[in-house]
Amino acid sequence: MMDIELNSDSVGDPTRFVTLLELERGLANLHPQPRAAGRVVLIVRRLLAGAREVLNEIVLSPDLGVPGDSWGRQREKLLDAQIAVVQADIAKLIANGQSLALFGDSLFLDIDLSNENLPPSSRLQVGEAVLEISPLPHNGCLKFKARFGQDALRFVSMQPYRHLNLRGIYMRVTSAGVIRTGDPVRVLSRNQMDDT
Repeated sequence: MMDIELNSDSVGDPTRFVTLLELERGLANLHPQPRAAGRVVLIVRRLLAGAREVLNEIVLSPDLGVPGDSWGRQREKLLDAQIAVVQADIAKLIANGQSLALFGDSLFLDIDLSNENLPPSSRLQVGEAVLEISPLPHNGCLKFKARFGQDALRFVSMQPYRHLNLRGIYMRVTSAGVIRTGDPVRVLSRNQMDDT
């Protein structure tokens, strides 16, 4: 477990901001992510005042999500936004050497998070826990812009890329369990989207 010197007001290093063209080139050069089985790369908990704690393991729960995370301290908890998840290779591309904890997401996974691969209501086994994909879109915001730049915000918001969920997705815990860095991630079921 390691505390990261970040908080809700933290901004990024402008010398690390990547241009839209560089982000698009980087995306085109990424290796395809696993579609059925991947792994947990990083677990982050958002503490009071937005401080970050990088964890080696945690017990996820349907009631608390990531125990101690800011989601659990909200007065009105939106279950569809219980756990923010991002694809690790995309996060590394955008961060460009900055701490991944700057994102504010709880889980960084090596698995394809696109709508085609994991439509809403699909279920994943993450370590010992089972998580379900939320239909709620995970959008970039002003904090994201301050941390990674205008071009990064534009990149994750552009219509041609929306189906890739470059900013990430939300999940909720349906079955409690321990997850650890390096644990396997496995698709249990995919919701079949209605094409009619």
